[in-house]
Amino acid sequence: MTKLPRVKGQELIAALRKVGFEVVRIKESHHFLRHADGRCTVVPVHRGETIGPGLMSKILHDCEISRDELVPLLSQ
Repeated sequence: MTKLPRVKGQELIAALRKVGFEVVRIKESHHFLRHADGRCTVVPVHRGETIGPGLMSKILHDCEISRDELVPLLSQ
């Protein structure tokens, strides 16, 4: 198992879009994403800040994506 990657909010949103998530609304710095099958999550986008490991784990759990599935999406 790999360590959780440290990425910014915009990078994570770009990776999640590759697997079918779309931003449905934005409230201040929080982007609400939803997949066609009903999965949803919230990604905070703060300039210059990375998403911590706890929040990253929660987002991946909400999206039902493993750490190993996320890494290739970030490098594309």
